[in-house]
Amino acid sequence: MKFSKLSQLFLVSAIGLILASFLTACNLVTIDYVFVAASAGNSPGSAGQIYTYAVDAKSGALRSAASPVDSGGSGPIALATTSDYYNLYVANQGNNSVVHFALDGNGNLIKKDSITLVNVPVSIAVNAAGTYLYVVSGTASATLTEYALSSGAIGSATATLSLTVPGFSTDTIVPTAVTTLANSKAVYVAAYDKSAYNPGGTTTSNANPGWLFGYAVGSGGAMTTVSGSPYQAGVKPSALATDPINRFVYVTDFASNQLIGYTVLSTDALQFMINGPFKTGNEPTSIVIDPRGIFIYLSNSLDESVSPYSIALPTGTPSADAGLSGAAATTTDTDPVSIIVEPALGRFVYTANYLGNSVSGFTLNPGDGTIVQTQATPYPTGANPRALIAVPHGNHALSTPQ
Repeated sequence: MKFSKLSQLFLVSAIGLILASFLTACNLVTIDYVFVAASAGNSPGSAGQIYTYAVDAKSGALRSAASPVDSGGSGPIALATTSDYYNLYVANQGNNSVVHFALDGNGNLIKKDSITLVNVPVSIAVNAAGTYLYVVSGTASATLTEYALSSGAIGSATATLSLTVPGFSTDTIVPTAVTTLANSKAVYVAAYDKSAYNPGGTTTSNANPGWLFGYAVGSGGAMTTVSGSPYQAGVKPSALATDPINRFVYVTDFASNQLIGYTVLSTDALQFMINGPFKTGNEPTSIVIDPRGIFIYLSNSLDESVSPYSIALPTGTPSADAGLSGAAATTTDTDPVSIIVEPALGRFVYTANYLGNSVSGFTLNPGDGTIVQTQATPYPTGANPRALIAVPHGNHALSTPQ
């Protein structure tokens, strides 16, 4: 009997996942749950699913912890949680929805409420205070919408902003990512100008292609544009991250294979790091900063790899010296599109691999930031996983900035 490449990968990964469970069963301690947004099948309109995995404290290996939960739509694209980890949100592109689930601390999801958007959601974020949900949406026009949260429930929209580039108000702006500062005082959105950057198609604008929009958040959620916004952000910014103490913002540029760094000023305006941008792997798709705020990890879609960097704390400059663990140690499955560091101990890194239908796992050395693959990686998921997120289990202490 012959198996397709996908069937072979799933079989090998499933066997590895079973072995990982047996190998760690004698001393199995779950420190986090990893939730993965994927689909039940490859067919168009296939139901979105959220898959739940338990993280073994010793090895970082993942094991299935619950049956998949319906995401409330199809084409799930993004996940976010409140900082207390009591609530999880998933954005579904198939029906333009954002669905709210309650978390019980043991990996169980309980569906609560949802909203339907006018445009297709692209990325979501929740401020650290747990008071607002931010959604960027649109494929032909970019919109940032702020929704009030009450005990996790999604309320009415408190602000809606259209993202346009000054001097090019008719250009097509496509959003790619949204994030907030840890102090909840500002929101940043990455987007690119499709009228100026449209590989394989025509262009009608000579504007700079990549942009980063910044907004200060005031009383009642009022959002005002910070000085200098929008800021140039390469060609096609693909992901955003902010450090835990509100000093730096980083943007990956998918088209030019670069990491762009900004310093956050007291007004929440941004200033380019003078020694940037910084080289990445090919087609960086996602970025995460570890809970201590001293290491950065990027997923590189074309290279099928993770790039580790250490952060020079006085300046925010990322250094690739953390990648000395070697290419083999940082290899993922096919097409990594999302990356996280688990929050309980900050010792494991995971990527969602869109074409690999899997999650790749790595052990993080907290001393130098290097990573090595976890046992039995990659771990099989549903079809085309696009996002993943982790929550700590039970009373495990969260890793905090040093």
